Amino acid sequence: MTPVLLSSRSVALLLHEWRDGSDAPAYEALADAIRVLVIDGRIPLGARMPAERGLAEALGVSRTTVANAYARLRDSGYLVSLRGSGSVVRLPRDLAGRPDPERLGGVVSGDVLDLRKAALHSAPGVAEAVERAMRHVPAALAGIGYDTVGDPGLRAAIAARYTARGLPTDPSEIVVTIGAQHAIALLARVLVRRGDAVLVESPTYPHAHEAFREAGGRLVGVPVDARSGWDVGVLETALRRSAPAVAYVMPELHNPTGATMSASVRSVLLSVAASTGTTVIADETMGELRIDGDAAVPLAAFAGSGASGASGASGASAGSGGSAGSGASVVMIGSADKVFWGGLRIGWIRASPDLLQRLLLARPTGDLGTPVLDQLVARELVPLTHAVLEARRGYLRQGRDEVVGALRARLPEWDVPSPAGGLTTWVGLGRPVSSALVLAARAEGVVLASGGVFGPDGGFERFLRVPFTMPPADRVRLVDVLERAWDRVGGASSGVQGSLAAVV
Repeated sequence: MTPVLLSSRSVALLLHEWRDGSDAPAYEALADAIRVLVIDGRIPLGARMPAERGLAEALGVSRTTVANAYARLRDSGYLVSLRGSGSVVRLPRDLAGRPDPERLGGVVSGDVLDLRKAALHSAPGVAEAVERAMRHVPAALAGIGYDTVGDPGLRAAIAARYTARGLPTDPSEIVVTIGAQHAIALLARVLVRRGDAVLVESPTYPHAHEAFREAGGRLVGVPVDARSGWDVGVLETALRRSAPAVAYVMPELHNPTGATMSASVRSVLLSVAASTGTTVIADETMGELRIDGDAAVPLAAFAGSGASGASGASGASAGSGGSAGSGASVVMIGSADKVFWGGLRIGWIRASPDLLQRLLLARPTGDLGTPVLDQLVARELVPLTHAVLEARRGYLRQGRDEVVGALRARLPEWDVPSPAGGLTTWVGLGRPVSSALVLAARAEGVVLASGGVFGPDGGFERFLRVPFTMPPADRVRLVDVLERAWDRVGGASSGVQGSLAAVV
């Protein structure tokens, strides 16, 4: 991770409740509070803590208190002193790189409810779309079947969908990929050179940060919280100090927190990215699965220059709330998988024709094209997106309300947000026991991904991503199992201080 200097003020704001009334010395309470912020991911790994004197002044305590707190954090493995970089945040060996239970071996007996992938069953109308698509198979068979650009009809349908959402788009700005993950990996290979800084959210979609690391990127983490969203000060500082080649963000219904980026944060992101020459990749895989309220226009519309400055794409209107004319380079990623069906491996990239040409030149080293039959089906489905989303909305609202309501009632010590959309809720457990909880649930046939999966460098042991996409009977089973698993890992009987001592 590229060290990002945290300001004394930003850390003091995060520590506004660090004095909890306990009898512990002030430096121990401060060290515990900072440790919790690191475990939660609100202080990003690899960040450089403020100088002792500055933080002491911001908190209104003596420098000795901060110095002793930092010493405790170094002793417990949460800080390391680097020459020229001060005190840098890290995780202790027993937490950093901890393997997630979802990857562990062992046989789970009985019926397994696998919730590691947040996904819906097939949408109504997919079977009929397959039948309609078969009418176009004879014409498709006249070609050789290797398609690295995308079916013209599908590209036109995707462009029309962007246009309807407030981002005028031409089919020439679209390339069809084998799902959104393929799009991320392809962009990483083209836009990131070994050693380049890459800004990612923390937590984030795990296979994204894996793709950027595989391309040689050095990850710079920016915290995202389910309640408060993005810390705009940390975001701006990270962009200016690291000048990343790429910033990968999920501004609409962020995975896993469910947060949506405000217009003011979008404006800062795009304005600073334009000044640092950073290409912003906006992943909208979850973006249209809104339950409450209306979705914002796509991020590229806020940039005021269309797809990475592409000609022919008009900018955001004055009423969009965006940073019109910022000149930021914005690439959009979308997918048919979450809306229609995960077995339909269709994604896309919206970018300038120049960048798309670079992607097409690089693509054959990884694949030789998107399956034609899948594209024919997607061509039938994409024009139906609005109607399908309306049908999905009621099902997702019921699932969210039932799961969130049951967890709040039966596990009141948990912090269970009710997201405005998406497929999951990012639950705060209050204790760093996510992996233990997942293992306990696994023993009863319910398989979840622990919070650490979503941290670019681990952490997030105090969080659990809980899907609400399953049928009603499985929702009941999920909550039942989580309640019993919570009892087995100690539940509310162990205090926060005791749980921290166990991982020091």
